[in-house]
Amino acid sequence: MPKISLLLAGVAVGALSVTLATHPEFFAGGTAQAAAADTYRQLNLFGDVFEKIRTDYVEKPDEAKLIEAAINGMLTSLDPHSSYMDAKAFRDMQVQTHGEFGGLGIEVTQENGIVKVVTPIDDTPASKAGIMSGDIIIAIDGDSTEGLTLNQAVDKMRGKVDTAVVLKMVRKGKKDPFDVKLIRATIVVKSVRSHEIDDVGIIRITQFTENSDQGLRGAIAKISADLPGDKLKGYVLDLRNNPGGLLDQAIKVSNDFIDKGEIVSTRGRNADETQRFNATHPELTGGKPLVVLINGGSASASEIVAGALQDHKRGTILGTRSFGKGSVQTIIPLPQSNGALRMTTARYYTPSGRSIQAKGIEPEIVVLQDVPDDLKGKDDTKGEASLKGHLLNGTDEKTGSQAYVPPDEKDDKQLHAAMDILHGTYKANAEPAPVKVEAAPAAPSPN
Repeated sequence: MPKISLLLAGVAVGALSVTLATHPEFFAGGTAQAAAADTYRQLNLFGDVFEKIRTDYVEKPDEAKLIEAAINGMLTSLDPHSSYMDAKAFRDMQVQTHGEFGGLGIEVTQENGIVKVVTPIDDTPASKAGIMSGDIIIAIDGDSTEGLTLNQAVDKMRGKVDTAVVLKMVRKGKKDPFDVKLIRATIVVKSVRSHEIDDVGIIRITQFTENSDQGLRGAIAKISADLPGDKLKGYVLDLRNNPGGLLDQAIKVSNDFIDKGEIVSTRGRNADETQRFNATHPELTGGKPLVVLINGGSASASEIVAGALQDHKRGTILGTRSFGKGSVQTIIPLPQSNGALRMTTARYYTPSGRSIQAKGIEPEIVVLQDVPDDLKGKDDTKGEASLKGHLLNGTDEKTGSQAYVPPDEKDDKQLHAAMDILHGTYKANAEPAPVKVEAAPAAPSPN
C-alpha cells in the first residue's frame, strides 16, 4: 500500500485525506523558529553545501532542481505522506480530485524504488488489459523504471489520448516478465456506482472526489425509487480498496447516513487547532439497515466514514481490518513556484475519540474471502504501520490485512454475508448464502 500515491494520468491518489488551504502563518512560524542560533547554523551549512555544488560540481547543475530536491528531502523525512509538488504535479492533483484525468487508469505507489500497482481503476485501459494489484512495472516503452521517482514514472505513462504505451510487468507467480500494450484514454472516474440485488441496494464508493456526495445522493434516490417503501431491506456501502481522498467529501457522505452528532475531529500540534465536524442535515436513507464493507485497502477518508458509522452504531462493519491511515494532509500552495506542499498537519479521530493511525478500523464481523491459489498473499496489505517513518500510535499497532475482492459478485463472501445480515439470516461461522446476481443487473448511478 502507498508510501506515496498519486492520481495522475494513469495513477490514482493513495491513502490521503486532503483539504485545500493557504496557511501564511506556517511561514511566519517557521521564521520565528529560524531565529534560534542552532537553526541558523544549520541553514548556513545548507548554504555552504549548495554553493560548493553550484561552483565545483563536475558539470553545471540545475540550481532550481537542487533546491526542489532539498525541499522534497525535508518533507519526505517527516512521514510517508508529506511531499513537495512542483507546478505540474500540483495541477495534476487538482485535476484528479475533480475526478477526471488522462492516462491509463492505474493506481500505483512506489516502495523501495519499485513502481507497484495498487489497483487498476474500473472500466479503464488498465483494468481491461488485465493489470492486477501487486504487479510491478519494471519498464515503460522499453525504458527501465529503476532510479525513477514516482512522478517521473507517471510522466512516462502519460500521453495523448489514443496513443500507445507498453509496460513491462513482473507478476508474482509468473516466472518471466511480460509486456502489456495499452492505449491511453481520458479517464473519467465515477467514484460512486450502485445497483440492486433483489431487495438490497449496493453502493460502492471507489474514492472520495469532489462529486462523491453528489453521486451517493443520486444512488440513494435511484435505489429508493426502484425499491420503494418496504421493498427495500437495506443498503450495503462498499468501501473496500477505497484509498481515500477529500476530507470534506468523507464528512458529507457520513452525514448522509447519520442524523446528528460528531462525524470526525482533527487535532494538530496545538490544542487550539482542534476542529470538530458534525452532522448538519437529516440522514437520507430513512433509517434503513446498513452494512459497511471494508478491507485492508480501505484507507484514510474511507476509514473516517467507517469509523463514524461504527461509533454511531449506524450499521454493521464487515470484512477485514482497514489500512490504518489516520492523518490529514493539507495542500499549501506556493505562489512563487506555482507548486505546493502536501504536508501532514493533523491526526483525525472518530466520534468516540479513537485514533486509527497504524491500527485501522476493526470490523464487528470478520469475513475472509476465498483467494485463488495464484493470488494467495498477493493482495494482503502491510498497512500504515509498515510504512517507514509513519506517525506512531502506541504499542498495539497492526500490520497486514486481506484486501482481495473477487471480480464476480457470486464469489464475494463478504457481500453474501452482508446480504444475509440484511435479510436476518446471517449465522456466525456459517457459509454465506449465494447471491443471485442475475436478478438485478448493475446500473451505474448518476455522478
